[in-house]
Amino acid sequence: MFDVLKVRKDFPMLNGKTMQGKPLIYLDNGATTLKPKVVIESVCDYLSQYSGNAHRGDYDLSHEVDEQYENARMIVKNFINAKKVEEIVFTSGSTDSLNMVAYGYGRTHLTQGDEILITVAEHASNILPWFEVAKETGAIVKYIPLDEKGRLTLENVKNAITEHTKIISIAQVTNVLGHKAPLKDICTYAHEHHITVVCDGAQSVPHQLTDVQDLGVDFLVFSGHKMCGPTGVGVLYGKYDLLCETSPLRLGGGSNSRFNSCGIVTLKNPPYKFEAGTPNIEGVIGLGSAIIYLSHLGMNDIEAYEQELREYCISKMKELDNVEIYNEDSTGAIAFNIKGVFSQDGASLFNSYGIAVRAGQHCAKILDEFLGVTNTLRVSFYFYNTKEEIDQLIEVCKKGDDFLDAFFG
Repeated sequence: MFDVLKVRKDFPMLNGKTMQGKPLIYLDNGATTLKPKVVIESVCDYLSQYSGNAHRGDYDLSHEVDEQYENARMIVKNFINAKKVEEIVFTSGSTDSLNMVAYGYGRTHLTQGDEILITVAEHASNILPWFEVAKETGAIVKYIPLDEKGRLTLENVKNAITEHTKIISIAQVTNVLGHKAPLKDICTYAHEHHITVVCDGAQSVPHQLTDVQDLGVDFLVFSGHKMCGPTGVGVLYGKYDLLCETSPLRLGGGSNSRFNSCGIVTLKNPPYKFEAGTPNIEGVIGLGSAIIYLSHLGMNDIEAYEQELREYCISKMKELDNVEIYNEDSTGAIAFNIKGVFSQDGASLFNSYGIAVRAGQHCAKILDEFLGVTNTLRVSFYFYNTKEEIDQLIEVCKKGDDFLDAFFG
């Protein structure tokens, strides 16, 4: 297991002060994560030492950029154990990747009456594109029921599938309730029925070992900024034959082999047909550095430590009479409220003590139909958080009984 106190020294933002003059306690890692010095330095190194374009030049500087950029692709390939490096497409993030799958694959493979299965716990990025594709193709979006705790079970997936089901698109770990789906079992059953499985891995890939070949998933997406990398960069993994069947959403330089004035266009093979234009080079290089950093710590150790933090936090929250927890038995974020305090007011209270938490609907705006509550507070951990930070969170929770005195006193 890594040394947490030593790891914290790698993050400049954990060694400064908040606007309130207090040390930052950052518990909104489900939204984005802090960046270690090695990632910052790798981005700055590109910008200051070899800031040329990728795949564009026949000179030494451009060649170095090509090597660094494609090396990052290989790093991602190894990190998720893809079969081929060509199965790794760089995007602007999970949202971009999911839209590419929905419009580039779903729109061309769905017809009138076909069914797309999702859940009410999905992020907007895994719902709204399917709504639009369904409108265009005549397909139908249906919801797999969650169990009484908000979990996606294989049994409910089996019951939801019909002869018309063509695509299942789900999060491996949901961003509010934090439940982990039995993805491998779902993929096995889905493939027996010739169903394509799309996985939103934004909340899972940064926190646990991911092996796409073992899972059998057809498409997997994730974002760099949720795993210590830069913003504006993400990954679309797809089985190579499926990527060949997927149409790019953008065309331009870098995506084509040739075209002529008659409108005849020959696209490159994956992944390059999806990467038109100048890519986010510094973002890709920074993502590669972030993955090396995470791999050095060990994904299994990261997952075990975060679960330890979560269980500790839950045990402390359960000692309080004024805290309502919505997902006690889970693996990811903790969704909760301080009784009698609107969630955004609660977040402001935490902020006054230098604690960053999330409040609202967390981009899962139909989940309230299951929870019976519109807004929640959310704390989400990463490997640089500590039990001492959780203790301070709990102390602020205790002040919620008298919110106005706590905030203004």
